[in-house]
Amino acid sequence: MARVRYGARTEDEIAAARSANSKLPDIWSTGVVAVWETDPDVVAAVLPPPLQPAERPLVRANISKVDLPGYPLGAGSVAVAAAHGDQQGWYPLVMPMTHERALTGGREVFGEPKKLGEVTVERDGLVVRAALARHGIAFVEVRGAVSGPLPAPEPADKTDFYFKFLPAVDGSGFDDDPVLVHCVRHEKVRKLERISGDVVLRESMYDPVADLPVRRLVEITIGEKTTDQKGKVVERVSAQALLPYVHQRYDDPRQILDGPPEGSV
Repeated sequence: MARVRYGARTEDEIAAARSANSKLPDIWSTGVVAVWETDPDVVAAVLPPPLQPAERPLVRANISKVDLPGYPLGAGSVAVAAAHGDQQGWYPLVMPMTHERALTGGREVFGEPKKLGEVTVERDGLVVRAALARHGIAFVEVRGAVSGPLPAPEPADKTDFYFKFLPAVDGSGFDDDPVLVHCVRHEKVRKLERISGDVVLRESMYDPVADLPVRRLVEITIGEKTTDQKGKVVERVSAQALLPYVHQRYDDPRQILDGPPEGSV
């Protein structure tokens, strides 16, 4: 009988797949990172317990093109600064990816809030434009010009916080208690430049990052980096406490009834 590819793999095939995944080469990306201060009460409002706001109400947009051989990937995130006990880090609200493979792996393994979307990183001489878009709306756009080089930072570890869960089969709550994941990324940077520019947030009922207004722009950079990541479950969390925040991860059809924030243009 011919090989049935949906059939069970042998133990040797499973071991070979695990070995290949553990020996990935450095994969470099070119990305634009914008950091700004927003309203403290907004950051507090989007953080599920037990996460708490960090000392500064920061938002970070990361927009990258990843040099996967023969399979380039667009990857982005919008995150707020957060803390879990003494651990400082970032809590991503949305992570657009251009390929389903990157989306499913991150969601199923780490609990990352990934969604299929469009990711743009363009550079023409000194002029740079980067954007995250879904449903035809570029809900984050970073525009500017390179104004000079920056020293490449030393390799460092950075932590993101995720909640991993499975919605219940009957549509009410979860199948089991959710878990809080610390995802530690070891980051190496080989080139970094400063950008003088601005951040534009556009209203989107599905990706409402416009609710995190730019009160003070901290920095915009463009750089080349490589990262590897490891995650660990640090605690089980209250299903009742997390449930009101679950809509962050999905395109909730009820959001069509939501208007833009008062005073927005």
